[in-house]
Amino acid sequence: MKEKSYSKFWLVLTLFSLVGQIAWVVENMYLNVFIYKMFNATSENIATMVSASAIAATVTTILIGALSDKIGKRKMFICGGYILWGISILSFAFIRMDVINALFPTAVSAAAVGANLVIIFDCVMTFFGSSANDAAFNAWLTDNTESSKRGAAEGVNAMMPLVSILVVFGGFMAFDLDKSASWTVIFTIIGVVVTLIGILGIFIIDDSRTVKQGENYWSNVFHGFLPKTVIKNKSLYLYLLAFTIFNISIQIFMPYLIIYYEKTLQMADYVFIMAPAIIIASVVTFFWGKVYDKRGVKFSSFIALIWLIIGYVLLYLFRNQMLVFIGSLLMMCGYLSGMTVFGAKIRDLIPTGKAGMFQGARIFSQVLIPGIIGPYIGKVVLKNAEMIANNDGTYSFLPNENIFLAALVVIVITFAFISLFVKGESKVKND
Repeated sequence: MKEKSYSKFWLVLTLFSLVGQIAWVVENMYLNVFIYKMFNATSENIATMVSASAIAATVTTILIGALSDKIGKRKMFICGGYILWGISILSFAFIRMDVINALFPTAVSAAAVGANLVIIFDCVMTFFGSSANDAAFNAWLTDNTESSKRGAAEGVNAMMPLVSILVVFGGFMAFDLDKSASWTVIFTIIGVVVTLIGILGIFIIDDSRTVKQGENYWSNVFHGFLPKTVIKNKSLYLYLLAFTIFNISIQIFMPYLIIYYEKTLQMADYVFIMAPAIIIASVVTFFWGKVYDKRGVKFSSFIALIWLIIGYVLLYLFRNQMLVFIGSLLMMCGYLSGMTVFGAKIRDLIPTGKAGMFQGARIFSQVLIPGIIGPYIGKVVLKNAEMIANNDGTYSFLPNENIFLAALVVIVITFAFISLFVKGESKVKND
């Protein structure tokens, strides 16, 4: 890359990854809080929302990823998608009890209607978000990174979820999340920012040059799922399988994490406790991509999984704030470093010029299967969770530490699988 183009690449990567992840944090972590606080959602409601969103994300990424290959353009999907994504986030500002009561005056339970509307609108938002970010932006990133610098680029991309959590945590401190008016302002601000970034992209994004054009669209759609494709790219699909198990572990506890901190542990100041952990984990994640570039997948993945395992153990065993901080720090370091390693390795193994076609297979392992299985495991684990009474006479569940025990079991399986696979891969190379 020329220096000017290289600088523009890092600008686009940073801005679009950060703003996209801020929107995903609001959806993945705070939409659960929104539906829990405003509409007394059950663990079943939350599991349904996460699973429905995962399905929407997967179908969207498969179709739009292939379409971006067919048309030969990424930019139009990124910019248009971000603009519509922002508008869809704005729509949540109107999902309020006063609006619901006015539109559905005969409804037996306005809260139940509200919960269902959130689930439906979440799928709509996910469609635009996945078109822009999961399908088009991720394919653009694969197209525009050299193999020797892929770990570094993926390190920046993977640290953005933590940076975005820090931004969201800090921003949300100014709001009382028990009040509907606060959520209206939050969704308005996030929606406007995402829309403006989409408009900015029109002027700063250079379209991919390696995208292949003129292929049959439906061949592109199904390419990543054909048996012959799997056979031809065995290593890629084995890493995708490991990535799937890894993400199932994350999705067992992640939908309930904020509620666990705030309600179960009674950590009213959890933002101040988590902020240092997020900052440290972000720095670690940034450098971990370079560790992958230098030391390879075996070393970098094993260390990341060990951090995650120790973090789970501490979060399961202890409620002391300092130990919760240490456990959360290790959990975050392991989670984001693992995302960096798996993301970089998978991008390395995707055939040149076919990034869009393989985004569907990637999203299956990152979103769909984990988004269905993970929350279901969480729901089963929390089946007999403690219930607390709300001010309006309704009841809400309290997530407990068992979500971390279940996540631990799954991540140990990931560690065992990676150990066997990497060992077998090394043996084949040596032979």
